[in-house]
Parts: sequence; C-alpha cells; structure tokens
Amino acid sequence: MDNKLSDLYPFVYKGLLTEESLDKAGRATKHSFGDTEASLIISKLSYEMLDEEAIAIARRMALVYTAIHAFENIVRDYVKTAMSEKHAETWWEKVPTKINSRVKTRMDDDEKFKWHGTRGRAQIEYCDFGDLSSIIVVNWDVFELTLHDLEWVKSVLGVLERSRNIVMHGGVLAIQDIERIGGNIRDWVRQVG
Repeated sequence: MDNKLSDLYPFVYKGLLTEESLDKAGRATKHSFGDTEASLIISKLSYEMLDEEAIAIARRMALVYTAIHAFENIVRDYVKTAMSEKHAETWWEKVPTKINSRVKTRMDDDEKFKWHGTRGRAQIEYCDFGDLSSIIVVNWDVFELTLHDLEWVKSVLGVLERSRNIVMHGGVLAIQDIERIGGNIRDWVRQVG
C-alpha cells in the first residue's frame, strides 16, 4: 500500500504543476475572455461606425457593470442556494406572487422567440435585481442567520440596483458612486462569505 502511495504522489504533483504551467501560459478556460474573443466581438458589433468618445465612456462604465453583473449573479446564486436548502424543490413557491407572475410572463415571452437567446433556464434567472431583495425580505427567516440585519441588506442591494440601472440605461457614474459600489460589494462578500 505504501508503495502505491509513493507512486501516486509524484503523479499528482506533476499534474498540479502542469495545470499551473498551462494557466500561466494563458490557457483558455470555460469562462475565460481574452483579446482574441474581444476582437471578434468588436468586429461583429461595428465599433468602427460608433463615436470614439462614446465608446471610451461606455468602456469605463462596462468595467463598473461587469462588477455589478457578477455581484448580481452571486446574490442570485446565494438566494437560490439558501432557499433550496430550507425548502428543497418547493422553494419557488415562497417567492412573492407579483415576482412569480412577472417571471412567468418573461419565460413565456422567451418561449415565443425561439430564434433569440434566453435569460436562462431557471425561474430565478428571470428575476430583476430588486426582486432578489424582495425574496430575501419575504423569507427573512431563511437569511437572518447569515445576513443578520435586514435594513443593511435592503440598503446595500438598493444602492447597487440604482447604480446598475444608471449604467444599464446609458448613464455615467461618478468616481464616488463607483467607490460606493466597490465598498458595498466588499461588505456583502465579507458578510456572506
């Protein structure tokens, strides 16, 4: 048995070193995004026909939106996981009727336009950012042990939703707003883990 283990360790170690080397060399992963893909997307979007100053502003706000987008999906996953752990397969039944109705309408609409991509497959993926806060509020008993302070939750998610909406609708945020976004994201991640 010891002989088999002694053969296994070098094999595993070499595998780990290979993985690390591939990563350092720029190996593409499932979720990687690099210059090649960026160039392809830019060529498909007719950037050359757009105003350079407008593109520069949009690129700055795209960095902000990238953080908010990632955060929104972290919260979405957190809500889904917490609700599933508490209520198993029936957790969606605990979502407010108004949200459930809007989600159903959106899913039905996506079903009509099969030629276009969808928001996702699960109902939670059809919720607005603000809906996530509402789900947490209505099901506070599920989230209280982790989040502890309902007013803080509503404040953080409300500020981030406001910033998200400004960026998504062509607005430009000041550096103070960007700093606030970063602080709120850090606070949430530290609290939730």
